[in-house]
Amino acid sequence: MGVFVFLPLVLPLTAWPIARLAEQHLHPRAATWLLTGVAGVLAVCSTLCLALLVVVGTAQLPGNPLPDAWSDPEVREAVPHDEIAGKTAIPALIAVLAACARAAWRHQRVRRRAERALAGLPATQVAVLPDEMPYAYALPGTLDRIVVTTGMLAGLNAGERRALFAHERIHLARRHHRFLLTVQLAARANPFLRPLRTAVTYSAERWADEEAATHIGSRRTVALAIGKSALISRGAPIATLAGFATAGPVPRRVAALLGPAPAGRIWPPVFTTVGLAAWGAAAGTTVSALSSANSAVTLFLILHAATPI
Repeated sequence: MGVFVFLPLVLPLTAWPIARLAEQHLHPRAATWLLTGVAGVLAVCSTLCLALLVVVGTAQLPGNPLPDAWSDPEVREAVPHDEIAGKTAIPALIAVLAACARAAWRHQRVRRRAERALAGLPATQVAVLPDEMPYAYALPGTLDRIVVTTGMLAGLNAGERRALFAHERIHLARRHHRFLLTVQLAARANPFLRPLRTAVTYSAERWADEEAATHIGSRRTVALAIGKSALISRGAPIATLAGFATAGPVPRRVAALLGPAPAGRIWPPVFTTVGLAAWGAAAGTTVSALSSANSAVTLFLILHAATPI
């Protein structure tokens, strides 16, 4: 395996430039898809390589259930600095799996808690809560629902309410919660992917902003609704659900809506800053996938050869 087993652990760094530039130069829809795909692949590859290192490290521990031949010198030689890397990978992989499991559990707990809060209301697509605290969010599930409080509706005029409902419907229709959950898990699998999580959280909101503006026919109305909602509310009460006035760069969202609509390009021109960043991220993702595949196949062949028949 050599150094190839370590590359997927650091190759997420190649995605940092596109995480910063995508929101400025790509359509939010394209940015969300690109960054989520890159984050997901890089996270899987780095976790796989950690698991391969754990196999080598665990085989060196006394009393382990693995075949004795898996700790032979020819197996350990496949990993540089196997004594340190193999044993360090064990707690690292445990921490990754625990963090991902906790994030997935929290996501499901939040959805169940929100569904329980709506249990006594009619099963309609819009659930209005009698709460003076203004907030609104999209709740995916068997019945996709928009949750909004009377406090939020009271603070908006008719056009702004249309913008709010259009925004939340886009979140549900485009399944934005899946993008958000993917990047949350990826960021916990590899801390180097946290900038992509932040970027996708923003681009998903911008995606909903732009489609809502197209739906109601007024970018200014959506911008006013976002700004007013952010001023009167504290955002969605649950961080894992997409909300209209979410915590974060609301001024940038408003400024983007007051400017021209973004170009609908899927991939930027090659010889531009964002183009080079996108190709750099694509190259890093490809190398990560090839390195993890090469390491997995190599370790399998070595272990197969070392295992007595």
